[in-house]
Amino acid sequence: MTSEAPRKAGLPRSVWALGVVSLCMDMSSEMIHGLLPIFLVGTLGVSALTLGFIEGVAEATASISKIFSGVLSDRLGKRKPLILLGYGLAALTKPLFPIANSALTVFAARFIDRIGKGIRGAPRDALVADVTAPEQRGAAYGLRQAMDTVGAFAGPLIAIGLMVGLGFGIRAVFWVACIPAIITVAVLLFGVTEPANVPKSVGKGNPFAGFRAKDYPKAFWALVGLVLMFTLMRFSEAFLVLRAQDAGLSRNWIPLTLVVMSATYLITAYPAGKLSDRMSRHVLLALGCVVMVAADLMLALDTSLPWVMAGIALWGVHMGLTEGLIAALVADVAPEKLRGTAFGVINLARGVMALFASLLAGGLWSWSGHIATFLAGAVLAILTALLALSMRISTAAGSRTA
Repeated sequence: MTSEAPRKAGLPRSVWALGVVSLCMDMSSEMIHGLLPIFLVGTLGVSALTLGFIEGVAEATASISKIFSGVLSDRLGKRKPLILLGYGLAALTKPLFPIANSALTVFAARFIDRIGKGIRGAPRDALVADVTAPEQRGAAYGLRQAMDTVGAFAGPLIAIGLMVGLGFGIRAVFWVACIPAIITVAVLLFGVTEPANVPKSVGKGNPFAGFRAKDYPKAFWALVGLVLMFTLMRFSEAFLVLRAQDAGLSRNWIPLTLVVMSATYLITAYPAGKLSDRMSRHVLLALGCVVMVAADLMLALDTSLPWVMAGIALWGVHMGLTEGLIAALVADVAPEKLRGTAFGVINLARGVMALFASLLAGGLWSWSGHIATFLAGAVLAILTALLALSMRISTAAGSRTA
């Protein structure tokens, strides 16, 4: 038993500490990311396709690198050192954004920052499962996602306050964003502990033994296929920022885009996590995809700013319903000794598809504008919902025949 808390007890302290860590780092990141698309397109003069390339490569890098840290955390039976390395690396890259004078510098900063995200991601998600009782996992992942979203909500609000209230420029806001990144490392260093008895994966031999298909149940590989489709339907939020600007949102208020998305994400994430402990996770995932269809249609077909912001709000609801849910699904089907590797494999799938998704979105936007981009997202969301429901039916049929 690796849980830090007895059955029916409250969530472990380390889950709350990891939530605070996520909050501070996301605050830092979203102060930057809420302005970065405008900084790249407006200040540095890059195209929508180039923006899609930068975002796609950045997110793919984060997801792909998670597989290596996941494998290593399983081999070592230790999660915290890799989590600390990942957050520390991300904190060190924040000053690169305010000094950037070219898209190449921004690309390098995003690339290194996402490597840090990749290093910390799988060990962090595995640590949550390590210290939490199985019947509380949905709530634990929902809590971490909710606190992450508090940071995503606060970061753009702070950016707006600095720009509108104090007259800060974009680069000055980027400098302020370095402060919560430093706090993140301190909280992680002193506030997070891990159990001493985390099972290790195979001791000697191939360090990537966790990649072998036979080490995982069929349900895990089915989940990988679902995650691939899910990731393709949801491209970078950078395109939400561009959509809001097209609809008439002024430059100083552009971070409001992520505030709105994060507010609905925050409201939804923890209740959705708790709900997923009491109903079919596949059905809830399908519901999240239906919400995404509605969001995409509003963003594609209506040109008024209030409706565009409403579509962005629904995008946040979708994220709240689904993001922590995927982590809980992985924890449900992954072998305990290969849990970190399993999160890494899932994020490898997400990373590869994230690159294609953002390139697709950027290419469609450059070719035919926002309508083609968001309509394509809606079609893919419908297909993903159908796939999730079909997996639920297959799972139920398997349970009846077992």
